[in-house]
Amino acid sequence: MSASSGRDARTGHHNETAPGTSRCNGEVTAPPDDCLARNEWICGEYLSTRREILQDAVVQHLQLTAASVLIALVVALPLALLARRRWAAGPVLAVTTVLYTIPSLAMFSLLLPVYGLSASLVVAGLVLYSLTLLVRNILAGLRAVPEETRQAARGLGYGPIRLLLTVELPLALPAAMAGLRIATVSAVSLLTVGAIVGFGGLGNLIYAGMNTYFKAQVLTASVLCVVIAVAADLLLLGVQRLITPWTRAARG
Repeated sequence: MSASSGRDARTGHHNETAPGTSRCNGEVTAPPDDCLARNEWICGEYLSTRREILQDAVVQHLQLTAASVLIALVVALPLALLARRRWAAGPVLAVTTVLYTIPSLAMFSLLLPVYGLSASLVVAGLVLYSLTLLVRNILAGLRAVPEETRQAARGLGYGPIRLLLTVELPLALPAAMAGLRIATVSAVSLLTVGAIVGFGGLGNLIYAGMNTYFKAQVLTASVLCVVIAVAADLLLLGVQRLITPWTRAARG
């Protein structure tokens, strides 16, 4: 990093100091055209000099988020199908809700003996957090399928598997996709906490920047997190509209 940090003896705050600058009587003198040395929030030089670092952080953020949500979706679907049975609905929803209420730091601490300090620790935590949102929305979509639709399909000779795959799940897609969108945006946000074990994607840069009061790094990484969350939500919304054309026809 081209900027190093120091602590003001009078205020206790971290101050950014760039190579080539000098400190005199507690004050930093820096070239007027060096936004890194001035430690500004918006700094184009930070983007140009840390491009590879930012790219690596974004890639890790996307990979861990995608892995977490996909695994959670695979686990949530059978749980939602199980929860359709009256005797299983209470326990399944209760367990997933309790998992969602556990603070993120406590969750990672509980999983630490199993996964150690690894990316799997972060993924496992995000999977458990996503289950509540996915199970509830998939279950709500399945329950919203009209009973007369099921009866009509059975009258046409549909068996349980065919009924589920060709009638119930397609009709449950809007509610399921809504849960998937919320779970994805939540995972993008919660992933930053993974910085405590070194696998937080952009969260690594945010926490490091906060520790050294590196303004440009904190702002840039935070903005990129927001951009990823918004882009992921819009992408999933587009996919939802593409695979559920009947909902657009109904609104029209």
